[in-house]
Amino acid sequence: MLIVLSFVVIVQNNSLFAQQQVPVTAKPVFSPDETSMTPQQIQLRFQQLEAELQQLRSERAVHSADHTEISGTPASLNQLSSEQHGEVNSTEQTSFYLQNQKDEFPIVQVSGFIQVDAARFNQSATSINTVGDANDGADFRRARLMTKGHVAENVSYLVEFDFAFPGRPNFMDVWMEIEDLPVLGNLRIGQWRQPFGMDELTSVKELTFLERGLPFALAPFRQIGIGIHDSYEQTGTTWAVSAFRYPTDPFGGNIGDAGGVSLASRVTTLLYEDEATKSLVHFGADYAFIEPSTDSSRFRNTPEVFGSFQPGATNPSNPIPFFADTNVIPTNNFQLVNLETGFRKGSLSGQAEWRFAHVEQVGGSSPNFQSAYGQISYILTGEVRPYNKKGGVFGRIVPDKPFKPGRDTGAWETAAKLSWLDLDDTNITGNRLTNATLGLNWYLNKRTKFQFNYIYSLLDGTAIPRSNTNIVAMRAQIDF
Repeated sequence: MLIVLSFVVIVQNNSLFAQQQVPVTAKPVFSPDETSMTPQQIQLRFQQLEAELQQLRSERAVHSADHTEISGTPASLNQLSSEQHGEVNSTEQTSFYLQNQKDEFPIVQVSGFIQVDAARFNQSATSINTVGDANDGADFRRARLMTKGHVAENVSYLVEFDFAFPGRPNFMDVWMEIEDLPVLGNLRIGQWRQPFGMDELTSVKELTFLERGLPFALAPFRQIGIGIHDSYEQTGTTWAVSAFRYPTDPFGGNIGDAGGVSLASRVTTLLYEDEATKSLVHFGADYAFIEPSTDSSRFRNTPEVFGSFQPGATNPSNPIPFFADTNVIPTNNFQLVNLETGFRKGSLSGQAEWRFAHVEQVGGSSPNFQSAYGQISYILTGEVRPYNKKGGVFGRIVPDKPFKPGRDTGAWETAAKLSWLDLDDTNITGNRLTNATLGLNWYLNKRTKFQFNYIYSLLDGTAIPRSNTNIVAMRAQIDF
């Protein structure tokens, strides 16, 4: 009986290991000293072997079960780099992925970021009388969560929401894309930043200053529609064309019921590039035709500082006053033209844009509005600002030596910008606004930075007296 029992257990153990494809070395169940055990000892030994057999069966079940892997850089995700969509530079994060082991798709990448802003205003009495009192305060400028990935080898998606707005979360970029189509390049459907403007297409995580320049008042920005785009890395050339219905509300829906068919386009190229000296010259041109479905248009902007918080105010969602504002203009359509340029030479870089808007007013004259900005920055610690050839924009500064107390300082950058917006023409008195901004940025590491801005804002116009405002603002940002 003892020999039979030993044989049965050995066969079961070896059979189990063979099914698992795990090499094992068979050994006797009983040692020579155990062959003279009493019946009670044999019973205890049998129970021990039964327990070991059950454990092996459990391990086999776990080994063969389907499971989901959480991984940092799976090999099949090379196509998922953020640079692929031309929205951020090659240093952008890969976050973490959820991928099924049996099926390659869908692939999900999760990321997000927060920006906490604070600002203090010093307005002249004339400024307060003209535009109202801009309250000091602090709040979240942005708090976003995003998922993106692929559902097939050439079909990708992106879904991003911002939780910093009053009420329910707002739609940001929400789209699907079919990639690498013949002639068309990449076909995108959904809501995204329309192809218009270098400043607009630079990620808000990588802006040199707290806010985009004053020409942002004359931009279609995020709309829901359909578009195609492509890029050519060898020449540093990009192009994009889109059609959309204007305007789109913060929740991805259209406003109005009349017309609204619009288009935007952008083309950029590198006129010069020298890898040895880390030098380049960028040039781009943009055009948009907008037919508002509301039969109206409005252009306005704050002095390049956080515009949606007023702590302690009766209505917390009431924005900081718009210093330049056309109010509502009855509109058949309007056209936008933009010229953009940028340069880099080592740690020194800059960019500038000029923008023109022609408005076909209903039952009135056709006013023209203009805006422009120019900015320059220098990285004190020697890093070089990368240029994203797929997006035609500058990207993220990554410190050569991330901040470590008492050892490394991270990266430090100084910057200056002059920005101008003229919304006065014919019967429209939207005012003229000029901003001069000095900036200091501290990049602790790839994911963390602090920004400090001093803004001198000068306001005048045909219908108002001249006034000025001094603003000190800062931001703490982290992304993952």
